[in-house]
Amino acid sequence: MFHSLPAAWLAALSAFAALSAAAQPAPTVLDYKSALEGYRPFADVKPIPWKEANETVYRRGGWQAYAKEAAESTPPAAAEPPKGAAAEPHAQPGHAMPMPAAKEKP
Repeated sequence: MFHSLPAAWLAALSAFAALSAAAQPAPTVLDYKSALEGYRPFADVKPIPWKEANETVYRRGGWQAYAKEAAESTPPAAAEPPKGAAAEPHAQPGHAMPMPAAKEKP
């Protein structure tokens, strides 16, 4: 067995720590940017009466106008699959689980 005094170990450990700290390179200065730097506090907006909101939607063409606007903003490639292509379920990104084998009917 290895026997020594705890004081000797403490002295050796503190000397090692001092040498390790002296061997470290000088710390580099990092630019700090707060995540809340551009934060704008919530501003309570005065709600409009529901009848006025409904009239605005009606004048703009109803829900169909909003649906058409949303459909026009999506890219055409993502809107519908190519013609003649088999309909395959779309996997979520990051998932690589294979589809189960189709069972044969007797």
